[in-house]
Amino acid sequence: MAKESKDDRQKEKPKIVVDDDWKAQAQADKEKLAKETEKPGAAAAPGEGGRAREIPPASFVTLVNSLALQTMLALGGLQDRRTKKVVVDMELAKHHIDTLVVLDEKTKGNLNEEEKAALDRALYETRMAYVDLAQRIAGGGR
Repeated sequence: MAKESKDDRQKEKPKIVVDDDWKAQAQADKEKLAKETEKPGAAAAPGEGGRAREIPPASFVTLVNSLALQTMLALGGLQDRRTKKVVVDMELAKHHIDTLVVLDEKTKGNLNEEEKAALDRALYETRMAYVDLAQRIAGGGR
């Protein structure tokens, strides 16, 4: 059995090639895909009413709204498909609220007015919904 030299082992390692033009290529691919989906008969991901769905741009406000939505779903905004019962997960809802709190603490002084308003609104609404549901559960569903 022949011994492998250090040079042989280095030759076998895969090399990572960083392409400086990857962003330009990704943009070109995106534009090409957009043109292809505009063609008659092209399949697009259907949304409501058969139209192509629009995914909002990634932004701080979108992130905050996504976490707020996840909180509201955990607070009973979702029905189990099989049992038809409303799913409530107070622990998960609290986790999402805590995540919003972390965002608030870590971004203090770094948000524009729109971002700060969205975060404040999400924190207020999710906290109030959590407290309301917790009180209803504790009171036997008044």
